[in-house]
Amino acid sequence: MPTRTSRTAWNGGLQDGSGQVELTSSGAGTFDVSFPKRAADDADGTTSPEELIAAAHSACYAMSLSNEVARAGGTPQALDVAADVTLGPDPAGGFRITGIKITVRGEVDGLDEAGFLAAAESAKAGCPVSKALTGTEITLDAALES
Repeated sequence: MPTRTSRTAWNGGLQDGSGQVELTSSGAGTFDVSFPKRAADDADGTTSPEELIAAAHSACYAMSLSNEVARAGGTPQALDVAADVTLGPDPAGGFRITGIKITVRGEVDGLDEAGFLAAAESAKAGCPVSKALTGTEITLDAALES
């Protein structure tokens, strides 16, 4: 299996510094990062480790759910997956990821709501990114749409 690489070039201290994250393996882009903007409500055009984790988790989960739906005998037509990753204080000091909420709405042929929800839970447990984030509470809001 392949290894994927990103790199970050950082200049300055935590509060006054900034950096650029490069998606090296894909060449898809370079994105600005800054701790003050990471900790602010408005990202103001910068990304953050939490947003990058959310992107990875939503993509991984969508792939995992597509597989679980097919394993359950359904055919996925469309899956809309969002991952919300929250940064908060760590009781031991500093910061930590305090929770992740996955929201998925699916258009699926061949499964009822119960079958879809079972596939959604299996995908949450089986997604490699979910496995990597063990120790962080991951919640799921899943529903079929007509």
